[in-house]
Amino acid sequence: MGTYTVSQLFERELRRLIEVEIERLKENLSYGSLEDFNEYRYISGKIAGLRTAIEYMDDADSNIHGREAQ
Repeated sequence: MGTYTVSQLFERELRRLIEVEIERLKENLSYGSLEDFNEYRYISGKIAGLRTAIEYMDDADSNIHGREAQ
């Protein structure tokens, strides 16, 4: 592992935490432990929101480093 700034470590840890939460929520969906369709929609929305957060992190990183966002 190279030398990282606090900001880089923060971004890496935040991304990891978001990805872990997405996986946990996906497991809830796949095991059928949901009460009803509203809960399914709620969890699906949380997953979509977390994925959007990762996209925003990537866009911000691209903007900072002068690369075009994808």
